[in-house]
Amino acid sequence: MRLIAGLGNPGREYKNTPHNAGFEVVDQLAHQLDLPSPQSRFQGLMQRGSAGPEPFLLLKPQTYMNRSGFSVAECLRFFKIAPEDLVVVSDDLDLPPGRVRLRTSGSHGGHNGLRSLIEQLGTEQFRRVRVGIGRPQGERSVTGYVLGRWKPGDESATQAVMPALLEALTCFLRSGAWRDTTLAAPQPVVAETATG
Repeated sequence: MRLIAGLGNPGREYKNTPHNAGFEVVDQLAHQLDLPSPQSRFQGLMQRGSAGPEPFLLLKPQTYMNRSGFSVAECLRFFKIAPEDLVVVSDDLDLPPGRVRLRTSGSHGGHNGLRSLIEQLGTEQFRRVRVGIGRPQGERSVTGYVLGRWKPGDESATQAVMPALLEALTCFLRSGAWRDTTLAAPQPVVAETATG
C-alpha cells in the first residue's frame, strides 16, 4: 500500500493559499482518479483507491501544518506502510511558482510540516514533492505571504505544472516508479512576426 499526504491547514480561511499547495495537489489527484469523498480518519481526511493491483491512500492532515506528522505517522502505523512508500507534498519558498521538485529524501529545509513528519517518523527517508510558491516581495512577512491569497500569475504558473506532477504521482501509485527531478510549467509560445 502507498500513501500520498498533502500538507496544509484546515479551514476556509486557508483555502487557495500558497501554504496549502499540498492540499491542492491531493484534491486534484483525487478528482483525476475519481475517488469517493474523503472520510475523517487519523486526524485527517483520507481517501482510498487502487491503481492496478496496488491499493493506495490519500491523506490531508487536519492538525494544522506544524503537527502534520502526528496524522501521517498514525496512518502509516495503522496500515503498516513503510516510509519508503510515503510521498509528502508541501509548499516550498525556495522554488518559484511553476516549479516542482521530486526527491527521494532530504531535510525539512525549514518547513515546519516536514519537520513534524521527520520528528514523528524518526527518519528523513521518505519521498517528498515540493511545490514552488516563491518568496514574498518587499516588506511582506513570510507568514503573511504563505497564509495570504495567491497572486494571480503565481497561481496560474502552479496550475500549469500540475498535469506533469499528477502524471508522476499516478505513475508512483500504479507501479512505485519514482525519479528525482524538477518539473517546470511549460513556457508560453511566442509567435514570431515576419517583418518585411
